[in-house]
Amino acid sequence: MPLTEITDLSDSRVAAYTSLTEAQLRNRLHQDEGIFIAESPKVIGVALDAGYQPLSLLCEERHIAGDAAPIIARCPADMPVYTGSRELLERLTGYRLTRGVLCAMRRPALPSLADVCRDARRVVVIDGVVDTTNIGAIFRSAAALGTDAVLVTETSCDPLNRRAVRVSMGSVFLVPWTWVGTDYQDRLRALGFKTAALALTDRSVSIEDPELASEPRLAMIMGTEGDGLPQQTIAQADYTVKIPMSHAVDSLNVAAATAVAIWQLRIR
Repeated sequence: MPLTEITDLSDSRVAAYTSLTEAQLRNRLHQDEGIFIAESPKVIGVALDAGYQPLSLLCEERHIAGDAAPIIARCPADMPVYTGSRELLERLTGYRLTRGVLCAMRRPALPSLADVCRDARRVVVIDGVVDTTNIGAIFRSAAALGTDAVLVTETSCDPLNRRAVRVSMGSVFLVPWTWVGTDYQDRLRALGFKTAALALTDRSVSIEDPELASEPRLAMIMGTEGDGLPQQTIAQADYTVKIPMSHAVDSLNVAAATAVAIWQLRIR
């Protein structure tokens, strides 16, 4: 496998890791050419298990024959492997890398909403959530607690953002997901779903309401940090749902609220 030492972050061969913005990596104009960056051997291994295509590796010199070795062994023999010092990679990311391995991977073609929901009974809709940590945590809960699919509005952060992927511990590769437009509630109803907007309003029902859990197909809509869901989205939903709070706490972080909703409203 070609091994190249990098001593300068301006080297064009590692532009995907150093100088391309998330929007450029995603490449909306030519999505079949889009890439994303996965970080750490464990996360990269999950992506490889899920069938994602690796394009190159960037890792600390000391990990070539160590933590990165099993990953390198699974990659194409002609795939470039770039290496550099710990200090160089720390300058790149702004922090010490977990086991010092990054992998550029090809973005997959995403399924349509109809395809991703074909056999689903419980889906999460991420509407306008822009914090990468929250996106990653939501996907981790969705995978761990048994959500069938995740739908992400185009006003939300990219689930394949490097930090979101890292926080999810690779769970973003395990749950079917796709992008959706503003008409997602109408399209979900056409597929037989009821929609439940998590929001505090005068007409909100408790998440413990047995009618919610008895719905055969339910989409849980989670809103942005701070402002929550738009009023129009709440008004369109079949249910408006709240999580009962104690000690005068007014709300939960969106990632925590999503985990509660997934567990409480799961198919029994």
